[in-house]
Amino acid sequence: MPRSQRLILVAALALAIGYAWLRGAFVPVSAAPIEEPPVPAAAAVATFAAGCFWSAGTAFEGTPGVFSVVAGYTGGTIANPTYAQVSAGATGHAEAVEIRFDPAMVSYAQLLDRFWHQIDLFAAHQQFCDLGDQYRPAVFVHDAAQRQAAESSRQRWQEHFGQPVRVEVTDARPFYRAEAYHQHYASRHPVQYAFYRWSCGRDARLREIWARH
Repeated sequence: MPRSQRLILVAALALAIGYAWLRGAFVPVSAAPIEEPPVPAAAAVATFAAGCFWSAGTAFEGTPGVFSVVAGYTGGTIANPTYAQVSAGATGHAEAVEIRFDPAMVSYAQLLDRFWHQIDLFAAHQQFCDLGDQYRPAVFVHDAAQRQAAESSRQRWQEHFGQPVRVEVTDARPFYRAEAYHQHYASRHPVQYAFYRWSCGRDARLREIWARH
């Protein structure tokens, strides 16, 4: 086999292995759940879909006033969907995060602002390298005040950028917690996640959007 063909074959194999690796093919699905601190019963809730829930989680974890960030699925048509079902794009769910927080320490408006700065505001049915409606960006609102805040902030960014912000604001639907191995994925698998985030071009696209804003 000519050297050029061998190089192409090796590169293709490396890409295939890398893609399987970053998609969790070598991560045990039986990973034990991380022990999480208790969440006060009076905590407020916010739900955002920002593409891959691995990255959505990292945007909010560790924020003062945030008690918990749970990766899961919402907005679909069946109960208790699995990752395989959602990723196939047949259930109507979006990958999302459910956030429990203390409004006295971090406001819903502050969480919204963080959400906007973590997404491609102009991509409706994908986020970065993740394609399909299951990766759509959306704000799932839990009451009238959240709806008003979300729609007002979306309008401000639309006027700011001078082009349509293609992010849905919709009523919250049943939220289904994702499998244990998806929870806190970035902190549990930092090398694998870093490779995924870089190869997906997420940070490069965010810099492109926000560099002059």
